[in-house]
Amino acid sequence: MRRHSPAIAFDFDEGIDRKTLRRLRDRFVALYRQRWERARSALAYRQQVVLEILPLVFHLNHPALPGYSEKGCPFGLGEYQPSDEALAAARRLAWTFKYRDNGKRKPDLSAVFLMGSPGSLGHSVASDLDVWLCHRPDLPETAVRLLEEKAAKVSAWAASLAVELNVFVFSADDWRQGRQQAEVTGENCGSAQHYLLLDEFYRTGIHLGGCYPMWWLVPVADEHRYNHCVRQLVDCRFIRASEYIDFGAVPRIPREEFLGAGVWQLYKGIDSPWKSILKLLLIECYAIHPDQEPLALTFKAAVYRGETDPDTLDPYIQLYRRLEQWFVQADSADRLELVRRSLYLKAGFPLSRSGASGDQWRARLLRELVVGWGWDEATLGFLDNRQAWRVEDVMGLRRSVVSELTHSYRLLSRLARSQGNDSAISHRDLNLLGRKLYAVFQRKAGKLELINPNLAPSLAEENLSFYHQSEQGGSGEGWLLYRDLENPSDAYWQPVIRRSGSLAELVLWCQCNGLLNRSTRLNVRAGTTSASVAETRELLEALEDNLPSPIGPPGREALEQPVRPLKILLLVNVGLDPQARLTERGLHKLSARNDSLGFSGGRENLVHTIDQVTFNSWCEISLQHYAAGDTLIQSLTNVLAAVAEDPRYPPQVVVHSHSSGHGHGIARRLQELFADVVRQFFAGGRGPHPLRYVIEVDRRYFILQFNSKEPGFTVVDGLTGLLEHLRRPQSEYTPVVVDRYALANEGALRCVFASNEPGCVQVFYLIVGKHAQLWLLDETGSLYHWQRDCSSRRHLLTPLLRFLENLLERRQLRQNLNSPLATTDIRCYELVASQGRWQAERRDFNTDNIPLHGLQVQAVGMADGEGQIRFDIYCDEQEFRAEEYGVRLIPAVAHYIHSRRKSGEIYPVYLTDLNLPHDLDPQSYHPDLPTTQYLHHREELERALNLALSRQG
Repeated sequence: MRRHSPAIAFDFDEGIDRKTLRRLRDRFVALYRQRWERARSALAYRQQVVLEILPLVFHLNHPALPGYSEKGCPFGLGEYQPSDEALAAARRLAWTFKYRDNGKRKPDLSAVFLMGSPGSLGHSVASDLDVWLCHRPDLPETAVRLLEEKAAKVSAWAASLAVELNVFVFSADDWRQGRQQAEVTGENCGSAQHYLLLDEFYRTGIHLGGCYPMWWLVPVADEHRYNHCVRQLVDCRFIRASEYIDFGAVPRIPREEFLGAGVWQLYKGIDSPWKSILKLLLIECYAIHPDQEPLALTFKAAVYRGETDPDTLDPYIQLYRRLEQWFVQADSADRLELVRRSLYLKAGFPLSRSGASGDQWRARLLRELVVGWGWDEATLGFLDNRQAWRVEDVMGLRRSVVSELTHSYRLLSRLARSQGNDSAISHRDLNLLGRKLYAVFQRKAGKLELINPNLAPSLAEENLSFYHQSEQGGSGEGWLLYRDLENPSDAYWQPVIRRSGSLAELVLWCQCNGLLNRSTRLNVRAGTTSASVAETRELLEALEDNLPSPIGPPGREALEQPVRPLKILLLVNVGLDPQARLTERGLHKLSARNDSLGFSGGRENLVHTIDQVTFNSWCEISLQHYAAGDTLIQSLTNVLAAVAEDPRYPPQVVVHSHSSGHGHGIARRLQELFADVVRQFFAGGRGPHPLRYVIEVDRRYFILQFNSKEPGFTVVDGLTGLLEHLRRPQSEYTPVVVDRYALANEGALRCVFASNEPGCVQVFYLIVGKHAQLWLLDETGSLYHWQRDCSSRRHLLTPLLRFLENLLERRQLRQNLNSPLATTDIRCYELVASQGRWQAERRDFNTDNIPLHGLQVQAVGMADGEGQIRFDIYCDEQEFRAEEYGVRLIPAVAHYIHSRRKSGEIYPVYLTDLNLPHDLDPQSYHPDLPTTQYLHHREELERALNLALSRQG
C-alpha cells in the first residue's frame, strides 16, 4: 500500500488548476474508500449489506428495498451511481430487484455520510453507525417528515440485522445557518456544539454517496477566508457547484462551545466511560490551548502534504497523539495512562488472544501502540480478560474514572461561571449533569455504592462466604465477605472483600453489584446469629424481585424532577430469631394473640431489627439499619417523611421476613400497618392530614402525628398514659385513628374514636349498673374520659349538657359580628354492645324542659403569672373570692352549699358554668380554649367540692 503521495498546493490568489482540484478530491475519496472497507470488515457477513446498500436505499424509493414509502417519499441522490457491490446486495435482498435510472429528475437528496468511529481504531462490534442524510434546502416540510419516517424504517431494518443505525436528516444550508443541529446520539443534553461536531465530522466522516464536501478544496492556510474561497471556486467555475455540499469552515472552536459539548460528553461518559473520557480530554485540551488548530485541520493538512496512510490518518490515532503530546508536556503520567487504557478498551480488540498478524490492521496498529507504551503481556492479559475482573480490579479502575469525570465537571463548572450568560448551555443543563453525577458517584450516609459503571461485563462470583465476626471468638457484631472460604480458620489469612455491620447490607451490596446471583454457591458462618444459607437465599430472592437489575443511571426526565422514593423494601429480623429466648424455654406461645407487635400472652414485640432498602427515582439505593430503640416506629416515621415530600406518588412498600418461625405473619402485619398509616395520613394523594395514629407495641402506645411535613411520635405506657396524652389540646381538628390491632380489649373506646366527627362536641356514655363511664371528644378531636356514679341518665347528662351549652353560647357571643355565625353542635351517644361489637347510638337529649334543682354554681379562673390558676366561685349571688379565702376557698363554698340544702342530704354538686383566662398558657394567647380544658378544670373543682361536701355530713 502506498503511504505517501506528492504534496498538493495551490494559491487562490495566484490561480487554481482544475486538474489539481480533481486530484485532491480523488485523494480524499480514496482515503475514505479505505475507511469504508475497514468499517465493512468489522461487521458480520449479514450486517455488511447495511453499509453496502445504504446509499441505494435512499437513492431509490423501491418497494423491494428497506424503508419503502407509498406516500411519495423524497428520493434521488445527486451525483450518485450505485456500485456493482450495492446492486448485488440489493438483489440478494430481493431477487426481483432491477435498477432503473430515473433520468434527468432533480434529486431530492444531496449526500450521505457515515461519521464517528466506523473504519477507525475506535470502532468495535458494539459501536453504532451514525449517518448524516442531507436533503435539498428547498424540500417542503411535509417531504422532510416523510424522509424522517423512511429513515426510521431503515434503522428498524438494520436493527433486525443486529446493527444499531442512527440516521439524522437535515440540509447543509440549515446546518451552516445554525437552524438545525445533527446530534450523533439518542440523548441530547441540550448543548450547542456546532463547530466541535463539525470538527469531528470532517476528520471521521466517510462519504457514502452524493455530493463531496466543499471543505476538502480549501487549504488550511485559507480556512480563515473560507467563504471567499468557496465563492471563487464556484463563480469562476473551477468546480461544478452541484457536485459539492458545503457545511462551512472550522477555523477555530469557539470557547462558548466547550461547556455545552463537555456537558454532553460527561453526561454520556457516566454510562460508557472509555469513549467519552477521550472526547472530554480533547475538549479540555481545546479549551486550555485555544491557539492550537482543531484536529480536522491537522487531518486536512496531512492529506494536502501527501499523507495517505489510513493508519496515520486514523481519527483515534490523531486524537491520541494530540492528548499524548499535551500530557507529556504537562508531566501527567497518570492521566496519560488513563487515556491509553481508554483507547485500548474502546478499541475492544484483545491482543493477548487475537494471535495478531499483519493482515489484521487493527491488531497491527494496536500492537504498535502498546509496544511504544511499554506494556507487557501481563498488562494486556489483564485488560483483555475483562470477564475475569473481580471487585478489587474494578474498584481501582473506578477510582480513576470517577476522578477524571469529577475533574471534568469542575472544569465545566468554572467555564460556566466565567462565561456567564454567553454560555451555549443553560444552567439548567449543567444542574442536570450535576444531579446525574451526584446520583451515580456521590457518597452519602446509607447510600449503596455501585462499583461497576460499565467497566466490566460481570463481577459474578462462583463462591461467596458470609462470615460473622463472632466466629473468631470475639464480641464483634459485624459481617465479613470472603471468596471461597471453606474452612473458618482460613479467615485469618484470606483477604476480606467487604465488611459490613449487617448481613442485609452485605447481601444487598453483592446483589446490586452483580457478585451474587442465584447460581452463586453460598457459605454462611453465622456465629452467634441465627443466619443460614436458606435465609440468605430468601433474602437474595426478595432483593431480585423488588429491585431492578442491572441498576442503570437515571434518565433525563427523572433528573428534571426532585428525587423521590419509588420502592421501599423492609427486611425484618435478618439473621435473628425474634423468639429465640422464649423458644428455648418452651414459652413461645402462651395465648391466642397473633399480633406480631404484641404476640402471645407476654405481648412481645417480634420486630427487633429492620433493614430499610430504598430505591429512588434517580436510581439510587440506600439502606438504613434499625436495631436499637423503637426500630419499627423509627422506620415508619422515615417512610412517612418520604411520602410527605410528594403525597401524589407514594412509594411501594414491601416487607420481607424469613419464612421460618413467624416470618410470614410478621411480614403480613407490617405490610398492613404501613399501608394503613400511609393511607390515613395521605388519603386522596394529599397531606399529611392532621390526625393522631395510635399503635400498640409491647404494652406501650405510640402516637404518630405530623408537625407540618415532619412526622413525630410520642410513646406512653399503658391505657392511662394514652388517655392522658390524647386529652392534650390541639390547634386544629385532629382526630384519633386507632390501628386495627390496638386497644383490642377496649372495644368501647375504639368505638368512640371511630365515631368522631368534625365541627361538633360529642359526648359518649356507657352505663353499667350504678356506674357510668363518659368520654368527650371536643371540637379539635381531643378526648376527655371520666367516671361517675349514676342514678339516672337525666342526672348524669343534664348538668354536663347545660355546662357545655353555656360554654358554646359564650363562644358564639365572642365571634366577629361581621363574620358568618359558626355554630358547634353538641351530640350525645350511648355505647351499646351488640353481638360482640360496639356501636354508638345517637340520643337526642333536650335539656330545656328538664329542671335543674339546686344552686347555680359558677367558677371564674384567673392566672397568677406563675402557671397556676385561681378560681373565684359564685353560688347564686354569693361570691367566694380566692384572694379572700385562700386555701379555705373550697371548704367555705362546700359549707355554704350544705347550709342551703333543706334536708341536709348529701348529693353531688355540679358546676353550671366556668370561665378560664385566655392566658392560661403564659407562652401563648388562646382566644378560645378547647372544650376539654374547661371539662378538666370543671371535673377538678367538682371533685374537690363534693369531697369537701361529704365531710360536712
